[in-house]
Amino acid sequence: MRTKYLFLLIGLAITVALQGQTFSDYFAEKTLRLDYLFVGNADRQEVTLRELSCLPGWAGRRHHLAELPLKGDGQIHVRDKATGVEIYSHSFSSLFQEWLDTDEAKGSTKGFENTFLVPFPIRPVEIEALLFDARGEVATRFVHTVDPSDILIHLKGTGEILPHKYIWKGGDVEQCIDIAILAEGYTEEEMERFYQDAEIAMESLFNHEPFRSMKERFNIVAVASPSIDSGVSVPRLGEWRRTAFGSHFSTFYSDRYLTTSDVRSIHDALSGIAYEHIIILANTDEYGGGGIYNAFTLTTAHHKDFRPVVVHEFGHSFGGLADEYFYENDTMTDTTPLDVEPWEQNITTRVDFGSKWQDMLVKGTPIPTPVTESKRYPVGVYEGGGYSTKGVYRPADYCRMRVNEWPEFCPVCQRALRRLIDFYTQP
Repeated sequence: MRTKYLFLLIGLAITVALQGQTFSDYFAEKTLRLDYLFVGNADRQEVTLRELSCLPGWAGRRHHLAELPLKGDGQIHVRDKATGVEIYSHSFSSLFQEWLDTDEAKGSTKGFENTFLVPFPIRPVEIEALLFDARGEVATRFVHTVDPSDILIHLKGTGEILPHKYIWKGGDVEQCIDIAILAEGYTEEEMERFYQDAEIAMESLFNHEPFRSMKERFNIVAVASPSIDSGVSVPRLGEWRRTAFGSHFSTFYSDRYLTTSDVRSIHDALSGIAYEHIIILANTDEYGGGGIYNAFTLTTAHHKDFRPVVVHEFGHSFGGLADEYFYENDTMTDTTPLDVEPWEQNITTRVDFGSKWQDMLVKGTPIPTPVTESKRYPVGVYEGGGYSTKGVYRPADYCRMRVNEWPEFCPVCQRALRRLIDFYTQP
């Protein structure tokens, strides 16, 4: 009996200790930057460490440290080396994992840069990087130890910092979500136009719920990152420009997919500036963009659809929301396995619909919901989404995550975004 009570007391003590953990128990007021290379092909992938850096200050969350709001396509786990206690976690997606689904990945091997920020530990830690496959199962695991006293951890952000200015300040860095807007393809002489474009991007974002009503929880800083050439690269036209981050259209040979694989340069440009999420504005009137969860949004600033597209792509990069559009002539059923539930909150295969928006359906909502009944059922289970015509369902007939012409996020996307904002800003 005494043994039983002893175990109960030990368990209670551990529980209280975990609940009583604070940021300062494990971390200094600095940032540890992890630069990785994701290397491989469709059959085999690996993660390698390229560099460790230390940045001044920490702009990320100070609560829910070892929790994940979304599963993502990959995760970073930081554990105290001495005790094995997980002290921080982070989820993400990557351009590398998107590339693995292409035909090119079946016959060639490539490497992609990926950079992550975690709070700087005060004692040695073990860091685990995980990549998941399309079914959400671990495809690759990489574990390494970081000793905060390591003299080869590169100090960055203490010297010259790029010109920048806050275009919206909701509060202190420690209390708000910090978004950095970067210039891509703007020369030194074009920076005033960049600042104007950054204002438009900010206004577009705050014109949508829930960002509008939760505006005070954000800080937005515009960073004047100069390029040698004006404009960005358009491979299909044979145009290659010398720009700050080497972005280009025709990613994976899709003409409107605008991304960059030069990720380290993005984070180098932000060294010394408080940031968590990144929006990159491209100085071009070509149509396109891209958004990768917890990586970056990159979109064109001078196309007529700039305003809706920057918000849509931020729905990907900040909110982890899936595309709700699909292709009538190509079901692409291999993109989303139909026998597992996707982690994105705005699409479902109905394998585990209870974890999605089932609680938001009004009684009697037909499943699947006919699009002819969309006015009667603003939240339903509409077939088609995540690029697939069949087997994948979206919550509304129209949403910012489906078409540029729709003026708002659907109620399900709004709830998902609101929950994420709360996660980052509320204890």
